[in-house]
Amino acid sequence: FFPLLPVVLFIKTQQQCSWMEVLHQGLRAFADLTREEYLQVQQYLLGQKDLDISTNQITKPSENFLFLIELSLPRKADVLAYLDEKGAKPTREATAVVFHGKRGYVKEYVVGPLPNPTYYRDVTQERYKTELPITARTVTVGEYNLFFKFLEDVFSKLGTLMKESFDVDLDKTLNAFEQMPRGVQSGDRNTWISFFRDVAGMYIHPVGFEVLVNHQSLNASDWKVERLLYNGQYFNTIEELQHQYDAGSVKKIVYKKSPEHGSLKPRNKPLQIGPQLFYAEGKRYSISHNHVLYLDWSFAFGLSSLTGMRVFDVRFNGERILYELSVQEAMSVYGSVTPGMILTKFLDSSIGVGRFAHELVRGVDCPHEATYVDTYRYIDVPAPVRFRNSICVFEHNTGQPLRRHFSDFFHNSYGGMVNSALVFRTITAIGNYDYMWDFIFYQSGSVEAKVHATGYISSSYLVAGSLKYGHQVAENVLGNIHTHFINFKVDLDVLGVNNYFQTKDMEYVNVSLPWMADRSTLVPQLVEKQLKTEQEAALRYDTKTPRYLHIASNKTNRWGHQRTYRLQVFSFTGDHLPESQPEERAMSWARYKVAITKHKDLEQTSSSLYSQNNIWSPAVDFSKYIEDNESIEDEDLVAWVTTGFLHIPHSEDIPNTVTVGNGGGVLLRPHNYFDEDPSIHSDSCDNNRMACLAQETCSPVLEPFTYNGFEGVMKFEDSV
Repeated sequence: FFPLLPVVLFIKTQQQCSWMEVLHQGLRAFADLTREEYLQVQQYLLGQKDLDISTNQITKPSENFLFLIELSLPRKADVLAYLDEKGAKPTREATAVVFHGKRGYVKEYVVGPLPNPTYYRDVTQERYKTELPITARTVTVGEYNLFFKFLEDVFSKLGTLMKESFDVDLDKTLNAFEQMPRGVQSGDRNTWISFFRDVAGMYIHPVGFEVLVNHQSLNASDWKVERLLYNGQYFNTIEELQHQYDAGSVKKIVYKKSPEHGSLKPRNKPLQIGPQLFYAEGKRYSISHNHVLYLDWSFAFGLSSLTGMRVFDVRFNGERILYELSVQEAMSVYGSVTPGMILTKFLDSSIGVGRFAHELVRGVDCPHEATYVDTYRYIDVPAPVRFRNSICVFEHNTGQPLRRHFSDFFHNSYGGMVNSALVFRTITAIGNYDYMWDFIFYQSGSVEAKVHATGYISSSYLVAGSLKYGHQVAENVLGNIHTHFINFKVDLDVLGVNNYFQTKDMEYVNVSLPWMADRSTLVPQLVEKQLKTEQEAALRYDTKTPRYLHIASNKTNRWGHQRTYRLQVFSFTGDHLPESQPEERAMSWARYKVAITKHKDLEQTSSSLYSQNNIWSPAVDFSKYIEDNESIEDEDLVAWVTTGFLHIPHSEDIPNTVTVGNGGGVLLRPHNYFDEDPSIHSDSCDNNRMACLAQETCSPVLEPFTYNGFEGVMKFEDSV
């Protein structure tokens, strides 16, 4: 389908223009909604009087609020029929999420066709096989607005304590950070709020004050404080804390100005500018709408507000390798002695992974000469928001050869190839953590999905017993131990949708030496196996798994071996939450290093928007995908890959965590897919392309530096 290099884009023949038009129409099925489409869906739903919805950003929980609009992905079979068989064009539709505060439930609607919608239908039961209670909703800007007013009232009742312990008065305040999940059972909405100083890097400036707020009622006048923690001591009411503080019967925290250990301003000015990326002969990739062409690669891309970065219809030399590669979930489980983190299990897609993809900083987040792409989102806002430069694409030299050999025996020779790869990147800043997401396309036919974590650690105030749960990283500051689990969806289509799951490994066998019958030796032998069912192919992290995992076709290469792609997982995860815990079902995907399931359109994601706030009765329990134990032989298969790392914070996490060593990923590698390494055909010049250039090259003309990244941040003032 894409057999030609990008240079064909400049051949203006009628046939080529027609081909490109078909191409763009097909890949538009995966394109994020445009600003105009978001507005059309919003206005159409506002016109449905039976829904009675508001788009005011500070809509109260007791009212009906249009929380989310995003692309509703079409059925895979419909897309493939259109792309490959000249079938009907899939209908373009949107998903809308409405928090029906007046009715006490959450609904998902499909709205279409786009543009100019004429229908909507309730798909909640179809997608989740259950109703969604209003307590499953994400906390909105409107609810936060009421929350902050409620906390101001708490502060006012503790005026003396707040001033003497934290220097809080009419002009100074503390910042709040929430524990999640919000309680211990379904229906709960009881949140521990930890307070931090209002300074740079607030997350590592805890003050030792936490409040448990019951905000289950949709009416904020019914909210109440249920417990308080001050300097390691619990109190039942505000009045009890104030009385004991005034009586001198508590160990008081005495305010002391905090050092600026959270500031990211460099301590010293750099002496020189570091290496810069530039393209000596221009860029070897092109981007048109949501479609990227790079040498032998092509793919469509999108950015979901909930799950984040994703690519579709990934092809190499015109053959589809992947139907979908996407981020699914980022999860962390914390350890602590204090309540603000003792229950904390963050499920970021319930807040929105892609929601927090802000503008990338040119020259730091991505190379200066990268190509930057704007995105639009509609989540917890009154109108679609443009996020400038929130995706970047660039080709870079990885600094190591892709392959090489120096021969000094018999023939003196050298052969090698520069390892240049295309990087598709976004960075999401979700609260304290920043995740850098990369999809990397190599000339060898490999694709890598990779994540690195940076940002600030979550911390708690140091009290008795704290050091069982981390290390002290600053005065009165504990860096809390936590896990990072990341889930990717890998829908490989290896030469079609009729695939198999195979494993390969080694074992030592005793072999007699053919020329010495009385002698034997142990040698490694290939062990191959084809797994038949979903349960057999659910490879748990706590068991030994084969080292080679393959999605295989029923076709063979020149040498008679099945053409396959290998899943190679890089991970340093901590232990998964035991299945005996009531919250575990909402994160059951993390039981498995890799799980293989039969593709189903209704098994679109491994988690959901509702997992965080209804964690005990999750709308999506990934283990159910495997429970029916369907056959995975000669089927359309999806691999769900979990990676991550255990983080025991240490002093070098101050001021914030570095990307080095903090991450994980999965590499998708051709294995007997080709007859030889395809990169041998990638470069027609001699060993070093740079040697083909004139000795003196002009320095690149850099784009002027601009930054508008704060345009899309959450605002809590009245906005309509």
